[in-house]
Amino acid sequence: MPPHSPQPARPARPAESAGLDASVAPVPEPFYCRRCRRALNVRLNNRGLIVEYLHAAEQRGQPSDHRPEPAPVTEIPDPIIDCDFCSAPEAAWIYRCANQITDARRVTAQVIAVGDYQTRHHAARVRRTDTEHAFTQAWGEGWSACDGCADFIEARNLYGLIGRVVEALPAKLTRGKHLMRTRGQLHERYSDVFATLVPGRGRIAPGHPLGIWTHPTGKTP
Repeated sequence: MPPHSPQPARPARPAESAGLDASVAPVPEPFYCRRCRRALNVRLNNRGLIVEYLHAAEQRGQPSDHRPEPAPVTEIPDPIIDCDFCSAPEAAWIYRCANQITDARRVTAQVIAVGDYQTRHHAARVRRTDTEHAFTQAWGEGWSACDGCADFIEARNLYGLIGRVVEALPAKLTRGKHLMRTRGQLHERYSDVFATLVPGRGRIAPGHPLGIWTHPTGKTP
């Protein structure tokens, strides 16, 4: 259940069906670090196997002073739950949507014309770029939210949420030409979240890191 800051990646495939019922289906447990009690990101290889855990801060480009020690959040005493959207401390709510995954690819080769290189050297235009699968980022089904982000989610105000998140991101992701790409990536990711949200939300409380779930009017747990 990591903070969902943008990365240079593309959607792996359409989000899974949102035919989930939070009243009967358990929320999959996110991984947290036993040492610092904070959320971890999960990266998979092209066979769907976990190959790496990253602290949420590392996902945002910040350093960590220790290696992740992963465990399900319910095994962590008093986990520190930050907002998965803007990274504000003390998230208040858990939302659930279809599982979100993103494929990241790395460049393996770039093809340029010989004549273009002879005349323009490093300014030569790239005619073709070859890539290969690097890793799959698994964002998961459960997203924590602070009260501020939750207000935008409840109102289904996608652009308001994006604006709030952008203001909280490091300058290197929002400066100059990076801003448009960052907003585009957030729009793509959060559109899937909004489109597949299940009814209700869980209130985070001591001893209940997966939330105490409320249900729409007229529905019973």
